[in-house]
Amino acid sequence: MFQVYLPIAEISVNLLVMLGLGAAVGFLSGMFGVGGGFLLTPLLMFSGIPPAISVATGANQIVGTSVSGTLAQWRRGNVDVRMGFVLIAGGVVGALAGVLLLGLLRQIGQSGLIISLTYVAFLGVIGTLMLWESLRVIRKTRSGKSTSPRSGQHNWIHGLPFKMRFPQSRLYISAIPPLVIGAVAGLLASFLGVGGGFIMVPAMIYLLRMPTNIVIGTSIFQIIFVTAIVTLLHATLNHTLDLVLAFILVAGGVIGGQFGVRAGHRFKGEQLRAMLAVVVLAVALRLLLDLVLKPAELYSLVPLSGA
Repeated sequence: MFQVYLPIAEISVNLLVMLGLGAAVGFLSGMFGVGGGFLLTPLLMFSGIPPAISVATGANQIVGTSVSGTLAQWRRGNVDVRMGFVLIAGGVVGALAGVLLLGLLRQIGQSGLIISLTYVAFLGVIGTLMLWESLRVIRKTRSGKSTSPRSGQHNWIHGLPFKMRFPQSRLYISAIPPLVIGAVAGLLASFLGVGGGFIMVPAMIYLLRMPTNIVIGTSIFQIIFVTAIVTLLHATLNHTLDLVLAFILVAGGVIGGQFGVRAGHRFKGEQLRAMLAVVVLAVALRLLLDLVLKPAELYSLVPLSGA
């Protein structure tokens, strides 16, 4: 009952479980300003979806959840459109590189292993750094010290050329760092099926010195366009997009995104970063255990689409 057949993945899944996954990821997107793919792609893999299809379909689902979250952030004036388009320009380049790389790994049959190892490394490092930083800020805040990075504070970035004004973020900085951040996010989106928010959010706060509320809205805004491009590239070049699964996930994600935005406004920036760090580390640990523990079944049949 409630079983749905996925034509590209070539397996049947529970409709309610997939809707729940989409809603949970949408909630995280709206709450933390991340695409949520860092959680969705591993969860799809845990559910038996082949890695390459998990990446492509996860990227497509992020489009829906990000639209929902962006609309909510837009109404609050938290989106820097000019900064968003600079990030998107870099993201397009990174997305193309990631799609080509994943296609190559599928051809040699190593996509699943490389994706899992990359997830463990990235999520482990990022989660640890975010947790350490956020706990440090929380401790200093409780002691009465001000630790929040202020927009407009000068650092090495202000010495770079090709400067642009970003009135919404109250910044006048080089376009090079946002382009690089966008390119990294695009690479992650296409290779890992993530929105790249867990990289962009801390980078925009601590490197670009953007206000936290503007960072969250702008991050989700950028994610819409980059993941849409990634989805198109995967569908046309690698043929790994399962539309049936994508529609189910998007339906749950749009609903969850609205609740996530509301929940996010109940916490301070450092509290949100600490909670996000815990989630990131939990996913990394789960992936690591899957790689090192002995599986229940030593042999299994995997569809060719997951190679």
